[in-house]
Amino acid sequence: MATIGILGGGQLARMLVLAGTPLGQRFRLVDSAGDACAAQIAPLVQADWRDFAALEAFAADSDVVTFDFENVPAETAEWMAARTRVFPNPAALSVAQDRLAEKTLFGRIGLETPAFAAVDSREDLERAVAATGLPAVLKTRRLGYDGKGQFVLRAPADLDAAWQALGGVPLILEAFVPFDREVSVVAVRSRTGEFRHYPLTRNWHAGGILSASLAPLAGDPALEARAVTHARTLAEHLDYVGVFALELFVHGERLLGNEMAPRVHNSGHWTIEGTGCSQFENHVRAILGLPLGDTAAIGTSVMLNWIGELPEADAVLREPRAHWHDYGKSPRAGRKVGHATLCGDDPRELADRLERIGAALGRNEQVAPVLAALRAS
Repeated sequence: MATIGILGGGQLARMLVLAGTPLGQRFRLVDSAGDACAAQIAPLVQADWRDFAALEAFAADSDVVTFDFENVPAETAEWMAARTRVFPNPAALSVAQDRLAEKTLFGRIGLETPAFAAVDSREDLERAVAATGLPAVLKTRRLGYDGKGQFVLRAPADLDAAWQALGGVPLILEAFVPFDREVSVVAVRSRTGEFRHYPLTRNWHAGGILSASLAPLAGDPALEARAVTHARTLAEHLDYVGVFALELFVHGERLLGNEMAPRVHNSGHWTIEGTGCSQFENHVRAILGLPLGDTAAIGTSVMLNWIGELPEADAVLREPRAHWHDYGKSPRAGRKVGHATLCGDDPRELADRLERIGAALGRNEQVAPVLAALRAS
């Protein structure tokens, strides 16, 4: 039995604990929030990321340390790695925390990206727009997720407002891509170098937050093979250990790198019920050096995110092979408070199930694009 320390105590940590406990592992958490939802099921040390006195004891009590989100300061990860084993390694975490470093790495490993440019001044913004054209997206290089820290530029008149909103920190301008689909590949690499991947997943966002995921993505094995090759190359380049997600845009025949998440990922939640071994269990296996589990899909699965507040569970739970996840969080606008996963033997069966749930919950808008994809497959 090992003690696994998790830096972060949100829903991803919660699901890691739920997956790792049957393997006989113990868990401890660090989070600055005393009401972190994973603390409902595992001991929590409430501490700031730079409270090194508290972290010293935490490191001493942990056989291995991991993360449930990527905004843990890289210096804290490096400090922790000098005292215990840390996976993924701090270098991989550092790259994923900086969009400019991340995009540069993608190019180095042969993964095409939208055109981008660093922006450190108002003059840089003018030059970047001239180089990339409009529309474009201005983003903070660090600490942005779920649509935060972003401003869409559609016309030259938008530059002043964008600079007022985001200026003062390092930024990156990315050319806007009129993509056909958003997809992700969730993959895992073990301490032993073993590599596995889950089926390519199609994703839909609303307000910059993941709304729904569908897997497996039907009908394009060549696209999946290309995505997996990039994921494997990235993992090996970084000597990565654990689960990660590579988010991609599909634009015609082009596959463009959007970003990497160095952790278990929202678009992989469907793996809990939709595969033989979930992303959460495989992350625990990977960081402990255990053999990795089966990542093949069992039928077809759809994950629906619940943002802000939970709907009534009854309409979901009365359906066969429907699974409900309440994260134990209080309602708040823009907050991920839970999800549901629906599984079926084939896309047609799943579409019928999803249509009933969308109608019962008044969420036809959320399920409509997923239904269209299921019925086209």
